[in-house]
Amino acid sequence: QPGDTGSRRSPKSPREAIHPDLPPPPPPRSRHARHPIVIVLNFVMTMAVLGVVAAGGLLYWGKSVYEEPGPLTEDRTVVIPSGSTLDTIADSLGSRGVIANRWVFIGAAQLYGTAGKLKAGEYVFPAQASMRQVMDTIIAGRSVQHSITIPEGLTSAQIVERLAADPVLIGTVTEIPEEGTLLPETYKFTRGTTRREILERMRRARDEVLAEVWARRADGLPVSTPEELVVLASIVEKETGRADERTRVAGVFVNRLNKKMRLQSDPTILYGIYGGSAWQKPRTILRSDLDRPNPYNTYQVNGLPPGPIANPGRESLEAVANPSRTNDLYFVADGTGGHVFAETLEEHNRNVAKWRQIEQNRRAADAP
Repeated sequence: QPGDTGSRRSPKSPREAIHPDLPPPPPPRSRHARHPIVIVLNFVMTMAVLGVVAAGGLLYWGKSVYEEPGPLTEDRTVVIPSGSTLDTIADSLGSRGVIANRWVFIGAAQLYGTAGKLKAGEYVFPAQASMRQVMDTIIAGRSVQHSITIPEGLTSAQIVERLAADPVLIGTVTEIPEEGTLLPETYKFTRGTTRREILERMRRARDEVLAEVWARRADGLPVSTPEELVVLASIVEKETGRADERTRVAGVFVNRLNKKMRLQSDPTILYGIYGGSAWQKPRTILRSDLDRPNPYNTYQVNGLPPGPIANPGRESLEAVANPSRTNDLYFVADGTGGHVFAETLEEHNRNVAKWRQIEQNRRAADAP
């Protein structure tokens, strides 16, 4: 336009044309952005974001360590005593090489809320068990199970001796339980169990079994109380160790009691003389023992002795509660570990003569 020379730009030289124009400068910062509070808030938010990122990374790393295979190269047993804290448990596992990082273990227990659920006991941790597996095992209380077997026919004194000899059980027994009040059986237990606890379990087990057996007893038995059944069962227990003979031996004693005949059981004499140590070693009954006054001497006293002579097992209790229905009144050893039975004294005497001949032959064979 003519006369509009001020709005026109002069043409660029070739040198100027090849250089780009400079960008305009940035706008000035707002006074609010330069405020100290805003700066502090920005710093806090930045640090918070960084903290969240770091915590997430730490949790991811801890979870990986918590679930990865552990350092054990072979199965290992660790005992966690009663009253142990989370710290002491972690220290014990770490010192035994079960876990590689005690802080991860402690942190996981706190994070999952299991710190108060860890149980004392004896645990076996398999090779390469992860910390999660270790934690689950202790929470579940899957302790090592030990066992002790009490054979049938032991006296209470012998049972206490067996418990005292067990290297895992703890505590002492200061009083021998009454004869016949314990049930011979195999009992499982964990480390830390006391001997008194085992005896109490044996008492409860005997009471439960006796109540069950007594409720299913046959009619016409010459025993009027469960305690009398235990007395007779203890005699049956000591007369034969063969399961297939128990009901027949019980039948002989039931028949004799019903006929008002004396039991004439040799083991009762031994118990009357030696008490709870009667079965500690083999003993021979002498003719003088048969004649010696003895409340347990069933060759002299009528009916049952005053108490059990051992602790009978379930099978002997059941044998007395449901004995064989025979007319047998006698039995004697047959030389094979069993007995031969008879209904009459004459037949019994012949069986006794055979047994004495067997004994004589054995002595002759053993002589130089």
